[in-house]
Amino acid sequence: MKKILKRLSPDPESLKSHKHLGWLSKHLHDASLWNFNRRSISKAFAVGLFCAFIPVPFQMLLAAPAAVIFSANLPLSVALVWITNPFTMAPIYYACYKLGAWILGVGIEQDFIMSLEYVWEVFGLIWQPFLLGCLVVSAVSAFVGYWAIQFIYRFKAYKRVNRS
Repeated sequence: MKKILKRLSPDPESLKSHKHLGWLSKHLHDASLWNFNRRSISKAFAVGLFCAFIPVPFQMLLAAPAAVIFSANLPLSVALVWITNPFTMAPIYYACYKLGAWILGVGIEQDFIMSLEYVWEVFGLIWQPFLLGCLVVSAVSAFVGYWAIQFIYRFKAYKRVNRS
């Protein structure tokens, strides 16, 4: 799997010369942004999963600078935000809204219709539970993703040592 990810990742040298990347281009020489090791992949899962559930367009634009700041694997951080894509966005964000409403103890909008027009119409009523649910799901998924990757790497290392 590691070889496939390395092959699909862009060449860091080719990205450094792009001026349109702004302040990111001078940080792209950091090896940890391109390494596929336990630390960089764990951080990438935390960054990517956290950004995936933030309800803004172009979540990749949040994940890329966050990957640079936290020295996470950049391609994986950016790719993981696609968990919320046009096909999964509606059910995921509705679940976030329901979670936030449950935490706040407010009733769920009974006549909820899964359409953008309806959401804009009732946004004044649902924004607090919706954003709280998104924040909770972001934080929990980032935490679980980070520690799951740590566990998987350590478990595989343990099995490798015991096999020898």
